Amino acid sequence: MAERFPLDHSGQWCEVLRPHLGAPRPAIFLDRDGTLIELVEYLAEPDKVRLIDSALALVRAANTRDWPVVVITNQSAIARGLHDWTAFAAVQRRLLALLDAAGCALDAVMACPALPDSNAPCRKPNPGMLLSAARRLPIELTSSWIVGDSAIDLEAGKRAGLRHGWLAPTGYGSRDEAAARSLVGSGFDAVFLEPLSTLAARLSTDPSSSNK
Repeated sequence: MAERFPLDHSGQWCEVLRPHLGAPRPAIFLDRDGTLIELVEYLAEPDKVRLIDSALALVRAANTRDWPVVVITNQSAIARGLHDWTAFAAVQRRLLALLDAAGCALDAVMACPALPDSNAPCRKPNPGMLLSAARRLPIELTSSWIVGDSAIDLEAGKRAGLRHGWLAPTGYGSRDEAAARSLVGSGFDAVFLEPLSTLAARLSTDPSSSNK
């Protein structure tokens, strides 16, 4: 029997791993490649998945506070024909297994297969993946954080109505610092090139961290 995937009507991967009940709460929206795991272009091999320690600390801190952790990832390799959802699913299984072994978990995974020039609503810097997650989980968007290694990650968060961004020092972070800094303003602030363990510590020690 062919493997079935959690695709919505537009072809976006929309997977809720841990449903949440109750009042909306802040979330951590987390890019995958170059932020949560080491950057591998068009990753399709599960044995190449390597967690980034500072990102793991952030996931653990968010889990402890019961903030949803939502991975939002552009995966144009699928539209390019370089690999398919079967390969993506295999990488995800490896990622989830590594997180589980570390006592951590994701709450949802959103992945957009569209090409960069498609202007697909789901493809960052468009906010579609964040909005899809907020329709499926009780997320309070304005107090949530968008965390990634690229300016388009932060731009997607800003467009979704988030007030807080964090540009990771890993992956493309240094390359994208200037573009990311240009997004600050109009109610959006950001931290640049500091390790994600710093945000993890903020979540662990400061109950008002969503408002800073």
